[in-house]
Parts: sequence; C-alpha cells; structure tokens
Amino acid sequence: MKGWREPVILASVLGLCISGCAGSGMRPQPGLNSALRRSADSRRQPALGQQWLVSIASRNGRERIELVDLRTRQPVPLPGLNQAGSQPVSASVSGNGKRIAFIRTREGRTELMLYRRDAGALQRLPVEPSGVPREVSLDGEGRRLAVQVSREGRWDVDVIRLP
Repeated sequence: MKGWREPVILASVLGLCISGCAGSGMRPQPGLNSALRRSADSRRQPALGQQWLVSIASRNGRERIELVDLRTRQPVPLPGLNQAGSQPVSASVSGNGKRIAFIRTREGRTELMLYRRDAGALQRLPVEPSGVPREVSLDGEGRRLAVQVSREGRWDVDVIRLP
C-alpha cells in the first residue's frame, strides 16, 4: 500500500477547506427574504445601502422602483418617483437611503435621474457627451455616481459628482 498517505492527506486538507468555507457565517435571511417575496411578484436589479434595499419590483405586470427598510422589512413611500408611463431600468441607493439614482425610459427616451427622498424631489441628470445610460451605481455618501453609457456602439463608464 505504497503511496496511500498522500491521497488521504490531500482529501483531509480538501475536506477542512470546504468545511471552513461552510462555517463562514454566510446564510440567507429567511424572514427578510419572505417579506420581499410577499411585497412583489418579482424583483431585479438589487442594490444595498447601509439599512436599505432598492430594487425594481414587479406587481401585477407593472414595474416600479421600491425602497425597503431592512430593519422594519417594510417598503418606504417614494412620492413622485414612480411616474406613469415610465419604465425603470436600473437603480442604486446611497448608504443613508436619502438618495436614489436610477435610469428610466419614458416617452422613447432613456434618462438618468436622481431622487432626493427627504425633499421628494426628482431631478434629471444630463449625460455629457450624450449617450444612452444603462446601469447606475451611487456611492455610499450619495455624492458620486458611476453610470454605464452607450455611445456610438461603445460602452463607457462616466463618474459624476453630485451637488
């Protein structure tokens, strides 16, 4: 039985590595996940802030941007954000949940938008040089965003400093 030790040692090390990964503390949050499933038929484009989850939620065939307070597991009202005739494409939330950057299509145009939750204010942000925005990511402080933009058949990423 010459050479049996090496495969046994290798198998033991591999088993320890796998079990070490399993004990990393990563686990689903069933209570939160159940609440999310109950409040929408489906969700896409999730983005996390410190205690916030923003996603595009679909209910009865209509998509809208939804902000969920992770502590209370409840959707937060967003007056003026989800407008009739607009289709959300991508969304991101600042760490403190005060700002939501998003991309929507409306009347044949794709727009980059900023929503200030404390004021209920919606602002269109220009994309310069012009292009079609596709994905957006807001930094934790809500002061900068990165946006993926299509220009002349090429994908670019613009970083924009916000006031």
